[in-house]
Amino acid sequence: MASLETEAEQEPLLGCRTSGSREWNVIETEEHYKSRWRSIRILYLTMFLSSVAFSIVIMSIWPYLQKIDPTADASFLGWVIASFSIGQMVASPMFGLWSNYRPRKEPLFVSIFISVAANCLYAYVHVPASHNKYYMLVARGLVGFGAGNVAVVRSYIAGATSLQERTSAMANTSACQALGFILGPEHRVDDSGRQCKSINFEEANTDEVQIPQGNIDQVAVVATNILFFVVLFIFALFETIVTPLTMDMYAWTREQAVLYGGIILAALGIEAVLIFMGVKLLSKKIGERAVLLGGLTIVWVGFFILLPWGNQFPKIQWEDLHNNSIPSATFGEIIINFWKSSREDHYEEPTGCPIEQAWCLYTPVIHLAQFLTSTLLVGIGYPACNVMSYTLYSKILGPKPQGVYMGWLTASGSGARILGPVFISQVYTYWGPRWAFSLVCGIVILTITLLGAVYKRLIAFSVRHGRIRESAS
Repeated sequence: MASLETEAEQEPLLGCRTSGSREWNVIETEEHYKSRWRSIRILYLTMFLSSVAFSIVIMSIWPYLQKIDPTADASFLGWVIASFSIGQMVASPMFGLWSNYRPRKEPLFVSIFISVAANCLYAYVHVPASHNKYYMLVARGLVGFGAGNVAVVRSYIAGATSLQERTSAMANTSACQALGFILGPEHRVDDSGRQCKSINFEEANTDEVQIPQGNIDQVAVVATNILFFVVLFIFALFETIVTPLTMDMYAWTREQAVLYGGIILAALGIEAVLIFMGVKLLSKKIGERAVLLGGLTIVWVGFFILLPWGNQFPKIQWEDLHNNSIPSATFGEIIINFWKSSREDHYEEPTGCPIEQAWCLYTPVIHLAQFLTSTLLVGIGYPACNVMSYTLYSKILGPKPQGVYMGWLTASGSGARILGPVFISQVYTYWGPRWAFSLVCGIVILTITLLGAVYKRLIAFSVRHGRIRESAS
């Protein structure tokens, strides 16, 4: 979004209205300014702690599931991982609607309570004598349900900031999430209580003040949801494929894949924090839409580089996995027999690209330099697209209550995190990385085309209805 140079941009969206005050002329006291930013920073902390809790658990789900219930196979592991996003997808619109009509602290308190209870259940799923895997499935689903409060957090931050403050606040929110994802794996083993109204959303009994006229651009809303879905879809499939891809291409053991993969993801988290800080400055110069377009282009380049080329082929894993409980080859088979136990019984786990995956015989290896370069580019493009998409979304919605709309945005992201891993696991297992990453490149091209088609509609509510001017970028 190009820079907005009128006074309206600098006015906070939350404020205490007085009778007779004008729609765009609200004087904010120093006390209220400190109060709203104190609330925003508390929500920063909430997002940070939520990400820490998620990242602590996610790396240990598979070993924990194997330990508590030997009957669980890799396909069930997929359902356990997906249950988090399913719960979040269901809860987000509900919490968003709740926050529109009641104080936002209510859905926040309830969601946090559900998250705490669900994590306690997850910690004790080993206690029942049977059906432990189903208890874990329920626990992760409830954790995801509690995580639906992201919609409330984003709607509050959108309403508690001016247009000038919005991009920075949203970037800070994403940075706090990224920090949580970095620090989590290192540990694995409103002040008054009333809902604040935007200065453009009037109390029902205020006759002197006019509610802003004009409808939300629903085409822009739907398009932004699709853009956000694709952004989350791409990153979800990328983080899903890192471990099996590196084990197939570089013959890494499970221990090596977990160690090096953790280092790579931590580096991505650090990179994301830097990008979140950088896009705040860049968006002021070229606008949010241009940053989003640039981010998608960088992501496309990253996946294009990841396509296999050349005449060198990966090491083939010829040995049968006799200890595997799964009778036929599946995507999960890649990650089942990983824990190296040579210290205990001198058993050397087979490494390389499993012969069950027929493409291993004719698909060239993806060189480590290709993989690292691709990871670097995806680590640049994803955070830029992520923060710009929901920053634009909040500005498109304007002064209307955003709880339900933010709930749908979060739900679309959760749906992407469900479908991304399923898509990449099926295509990668049966067709190989060339088809998988080619299809991803095609999806990104279609997304860039969509962005170009709606580019001029992705503007702030106030700009669209002529209250403030947007300078050309």
